[in-house]
Amino acid sequence: MYGQTEHCIDSKMALTRLACILVLLSTHCYFNVLAVILRTTNDAPWANEFESIELSCLIESISTNDPRIEWKKIKDGEPSYVYFEKKISGDLEGRARIREPATLVITNATRSDSASYRCEVTAPIDQKTFDEILINLVVRVKPVVPKCAVPKSVPVGKAAELRCVEDEGFPKSQYQWFRNKEEIPDDPKTSPKFFNSSYTLNAETGTLKFSAVRKDDSGEYFCRAKNDAGHSECGPQMMEVYNINIAGIILGVLVVVVVLLCMTVGICCAYKRGYFVSQKQTGNNYKAPAKGDGVDYVRTEDEGDFRHKSSFVI
Repeated sequence: MYGQTEHCIDSKMALTRLACILVLLSTHCYFNVLAVILRTTNDAPWANEFESIELSCLIESISTNDPRIEWKKIKDGEPSYVYFEKKISGDLEGRARIREPATLVITNATRSDSASYRCEVTAPIDQKTFDEILINLVVRVKPVVPKCAVPKSVPVGKAAELRCVEDEGFPKSQYQWFRNKEEIPDDPKTSPKFFNSSYTLNAETGTLKFSAVRKDDSGEYFCRAKNDAGHSECGPQMMEVYNINIAGIILGVLVVVVVLLCMTVGICCAYKRGYFVSQKQTGNNYKAPAKGDGVDYVRTEDEGDFRHKSSFVI
């Protein structure tokens, strides 16, 4: 009899534990159902300019039949609506749509669309009534044709600088230089063809600097600007490296010196012979006529012009 009683007690305890477990499970499920929960398949998507891109906002659980869904664009810390009251607005108007239940599809992405986007879902009936997801979008822009500057001619042993710049690409472009269609390595010591060249290549700024050019550095140069969206190149430009003619320079200087010396001697001789002396008479060089006729002569302001002065000797 005692054994049967103990068995009944054990059965009741087991049933009680089972009931508690069922209550806990039902409570957990209840709270899950009454909580709006969002997720995304990619919180850092990217797209090339003019392509389409999806910003996924998936609702994992919700009880409210008609939740309020909003999308906001956040750029430079300032939020603005791009989906509000079931309408596309703001920067995306006319080139975006909502794919049920809450995914934002941009059909023609532009560089200005690079920003953070926030999906917000409000469910008034759920116990947890609000959830949000932040997505960072990057729109990549292919570089335009870069502007290249290549010196046409440089004497052997002199410094030279080649420049390449492009400002439209996003992310920021990296630069490569080519000589005669062959890529110039960052370090000349890594290539037999450029081993004896003395240059520094900056892939960030696009500058190629030669500290002292050699005859082998002559050739056609062009630059390539590239990023994750693609690349563009400028047209090839010729750089000639020439030897300096020292003998010719010395001869030319001597010729100039001789010419200047001859001109100086000629001018000195001309002065000595009086070719540059002025022959004009001045008033101080004029001699007055003798006063033997009893008439006084008075000189006027005009040189050589005389008039009589009434003076008679009786």
